[in-house]
Amino acid sequence: MFYAAWNPAYVFILAFSTGLDWWLARRLGRETSEGRRKALLVVSLLANLGLLGFFKYGGFALQTVQDVMNAFGVSYMPPAWNIVLPVGISFYTFASLSYTIDVYRREIPGDASLRDYALFVAFFPHLVAGPIVRARALLPQIATPRNVTPEHVAYGMVLVLIGLFCKDVLADRLFAPVVDAVYGTPSAFGIVGGLAAFFGFAGQIYFDFGGYSLCAIGLAMCFGFAFPDNFRFPYGARGFSDFWRRWHISLSTWLRDYLYVPLGGNRGGRWRTPRNLLITMLLGGLWHGASWMFVIWGALHGLYLVAERGLRSRWTGRTNVAVDAMVTILTFVLVCVAWVAFRAPNLSSAWAYLGTFARWRDGYADEWLALAAALCMFAWHWRMRDRSLDEWLATLGTGSRAVVAAACMIGIFLASGGDERAFIYFQF
Repeated sequence: MFYAAWNPAYVFILAFSTGLDWWLARRLGRETSEGRRKALLVVSLLANLGLLGFFKYGGFALQTVQDVMNAFGVSYMPPAWNIVLPVGISFYTFASLSYTIDVYRREIPGDASLRDYALFVAFFPHLVAGPIVRARALLPQIATPRNVTPEHVAYGMVLVLIGLFCKDVLADRLFAPVVDAVYGTPSAFGIVGGLAAFFGFAGQIYFDFGGYSLCAIGLAMCFGFAFPDNFRFPYGARGFSDFWRRWHISLSTWLRDYLYVPLGGNRGGRWRTPRNLLITMLLGGLWHGASWMFVIWGALHGLYLVAERGLRSRWTGRTNVAVDAMVTILTFVLVCVAWVAFRAPNLSSAWAYLGTFARWRDGYADEWLALAAALCMFAWHWRMRDRSLDEWLATLGTGSRAVVAAACMIGIFLASGGDERAFIYFQF
């Protein structure tokens, strides 16, 4: 009913994917022939990735074919692509695939009941925008009756309020107006606005998606379920491999375990490891959306990881406070460089935005505020990077948590009534 409230017809896609993977996993659990087991896994991969590819990349494929043919002087007009992308399909597809793949690897049994498995896929906190909770983590919890205590509900609601505050106050009211204005009309801004958008989008996307993840984790906790952390102060990362251990953790670990490692991981030798890193990050970029800009974003992170791996051996044993600070600052700046490709709708828009750095124009108060807030966020991540939000909240007493919750509610109330902005990751 939660999913049907958006588009009732698309519930059948969710039901098909759920029913097929449940049936295939039961067959995989009983099958002894390795050839048949591989065939069953291929059916799951083709069905799930085929649906994802059709709905998410059909229009992108047609447009790419048109562009290639036009480049060769052939006039081609593809049919109009008016199919709406099912909300959350990227998330529930990966969650469901984790079940069949793990059963195929004999890492978990394939004996879940249809009711339990359907609840795992369609559990509303993570259904539409993650985190990508794996079957091995959630199915055992579903199979055991939950003992929900008042402490679970209270702690979960504090997380929900912090998440809503991050989304509504910080992402939507503090950063988004400046970022949208600069990217929308870059010719009207100079270097101050360019820097505010450069670092401000890092703040916007972190507080937007990190806020949603906190809401999902908190809501699940209110029902007695434990979700894994999805962010761990990523902008305080010491390098790019460390960044991907902190940013969108459920996706990065999924790509690592189900794509990077099967490709050979870091066991493939001098040239295969960089290849595996680039393939993983390119596909990770494409997972975010049907656009070459997302591919460029993934390629940049792939190149960052390859370069970091090549330089790491030379700097072994040379780590000190100065080197740590330099690596942390450089990582944050280069991550923000990649965010330009993520945020700009196309290359021409990205180049127009970069032109703001060549003009001096004094910034308005909201630009300076967004810039200062983004740099404060970076300093906060740097300070907190060896802790987690749960560890921080655990140090607070009941009264302090009540103060945090009240402050978040007041901020949400004061920020209400403006433009409504969907969560950024709803489009993925």
